[in-house]
Amino acid sequence: MSDLAPDVSAAPIHGGPLLVAFAGLPGVGKSTLATRVGAALSAPVLPVDPVERAMARYGLVGDVPGMAAYGAVAGLAEVQLGLGLSVVVDAVNPVASARGLWHDLAERAGVPLRVIEVHCGDEAEHRRRVEARPPDEHHPTWDQTLIRRAEYEPYVGPRLVVDTAVDTDPLPGILAYLR
Repeated sequence: MSDLAPDVSAAPIHGGPLLVAFAGLPGVGKSTLATRVGAALSAPVLPVDPVERAMARYGLVGDVPGMAAYGAVAGLAEVQLGLGLSVVVDAVNPVASARGLWHDLAERAGVPLRVIEVHCGDEAEHRRRVEARPPDEHHPTWDQTLIRRAEYEPYVGPRLVVDTAVDTDPLPGILAYLR
């Protein structure tokens, strides 16, 4: 089985669409997990990063455009939820204002929200992952990741916390949480 191929027997049985919001610093593995969960749910995965990059190409940079990217993804997610589809959001979600978008959206759409906060409990491994990425404007450096970590507000509220430094596949536990 490939890393992306879901184990269909482990797919969650749910009575309707879900909004799944991933959160965590760059390089912890959240995009990989979001992609795998999207495949298991047959749900669209909506990452914030490409929206932020597209906005930057048009000269929109800084905090306000960053929140606008989250708002744009929330708008796309709302359309998908309205079609009866589950949606997986892939974003750092570093602050309460960003996280609040998903709570508000789930309430408006009348769907359950499941938050999955991903971290890498082994700092040396986390650094290795960040530094192994291609050096370009799409991936933060380790120093930039440390700045984001200092700005990352503690997550308050129900969520599943996944440590990708642990040497077991987190997908079965995530799918169980989504049931």
